[in-house]
Amino acid sequence: MTAVYDANRTSLVNIYGPPGTAASVKGLLEFLSVSSEIRISDGTHTVPATKVFIAHDTGVGMIFQDANVKVTAVENSHFHFPPGSPGYGKYKSYSYRFDAADRSVVFTGDTGPSEAVAELAKGADLLVSEITNPVDEYKAQQIKSGRWQQWTPEEQTALLRHHVEEHLLPDELGKLAARAGVKAVVLTHLNDDYVPFAEEVEKHFSGQVLIAKDLMEF
Repeated sequence: MTAVYDANRTSLVNIYGPPGTAASVKGLLEFLSVSSEIRISDGTHTVPATKVFIAHDTGVGMIFQDANVKVTAVENSHFHFPPGSPGYGKYKSYSYRFDAADRSVVFTGDTGPSEAVAELAKGADLLVSEITNPVDEYKAQQIKSGRWQQWTPEEQTALLRHHVEEHLLPDELGKLAARAGVKAVVLTHLNDDYVPFAEEVEKHFSGQVLIAKDLMEF
């Protein structure tokens, strides 16, 4: 948002997302208010940031459509809040499908294994999916960094559960892509070496598997 505003954008930018989007954007606009007032005061901007951005909390199903694209959302499995916790029943994690005249693209965002996502991605040209490293590798990384030793046993158990249930391991992504019948998968999410992940995905998925890099085009 800061970069968009600093570029002197004056036409309205609509931001759509799951519950909490409007509150998050409101907080970001508060952050931008000082910059906005400075730029208006020195004459380099004429429109306040609050007039440039507007946020919308959306549900699932079709959330947007115009002459060029239709956007559909489903709730995925990234959040598992226990009853009584502050986020229970309040916040959702969504995956999105974009259908245009010439292609369809699905973005999983952060998610665990999900039949809703597999259904959303059916027949898509491109599935841009998160992927995470195997749990033993993840645990070894945390031990090496020293973070693991700082957590309580309860926190360690919760983190491993989150890693397995609320992110996509390579074999789970391969199975999801195969069920959905997508044409190609793009791996995102981590800064690790994705090549071994791609090889695991390919054990279950016969389509093209690509490793995301900055500025790639499809």
